[in-house]
Amino acid sequence: MEKTTSERNAETLTCDKPHSCEVCDSSFTRESHLKTHVRTHTGEKPYSCNECSSAFAASSDLKIHMRSHTGLKPYSCEVCASSFTTISCLKRHIRIHTGEKPFACHECGSSFATSSDRNVHMRSHTGVKPFSCKVCDSSFTTVSYLKRHIRTHTGEKPYRCDVCDSSFATTTQLKIHTRSHTGEKPYSCEVCNTSFPNTSNLKKHMLTHTGEKPFSCEICSSSFSQKSNLKIHMRIHNGSALSKTKQTPHEK
Repeated sequence: MEKTTSERNAETLTCDKPHSCEVCDSSFTRESHLKTHVRTHTGEKPYSCNECSSAFAASSDLKIHMRSHTGLKPYSCEVCASSFTTISCLKRHIRIHTGEKPFACHECGSSFATSSDRNVHMRSHTGVKPFSCKVCDSSFTTVSYLKRHIRTHTGEKPYRCDVCDSSFATTTQLKIHTRSHTGEKPYSCEVCNTSFPNTSNLKKHMLTHTGEKPFSCEICSSSFSQKSNLKIHMRIHNGSALSKTKQTPHEK
């Protein structure tokens, strides 16, 4: 009886990769590759780092890890002077120069240079926030966002300005602050060409053109273009309430 195409392909696959995993459907060309794979099921990590407590399932993973101690970066970019510990990191970097974004979101069509960036983006659709703060109830989509948040509790400001003694909790805050020294104002108004050092100042400015007043008083009908102006306005009501509480009985 003549064999089907799928049967012939299966036989070819078996011949090419004769070493099969008994736990899953994976198969390998070499027995050593199968042994390494099996450790993903057993959790065994026989290759230990002599510098730290890290351990790995494969000797190749240990070899790559050791570069974090030695500083060795054997894979260099031909466009710029950047170098990397692994060829996969180099390939990821090259997409900065080529603009290639091969990982697309199936929900909104957004594209990304790495699968990890796409996975993080997907959380904006699913609402998943797997990284939680142990101090408060806040949770975040990435561990970097969590670390940044934790500094609001610890008060840590690890990013210091080279010009003055100011320090900041995030690199973004430092970058914006640095513009106060350089005078750089990269964000321009499309209506009047006024420039600003950050997007928040530009957004505030745009309200002067649109006339929008998104900050409303809950006591009266007043509304304001800026939150700071609303706070100043609220003192009118708070002062009125305070004066009433101070009234004597015959003043009521």
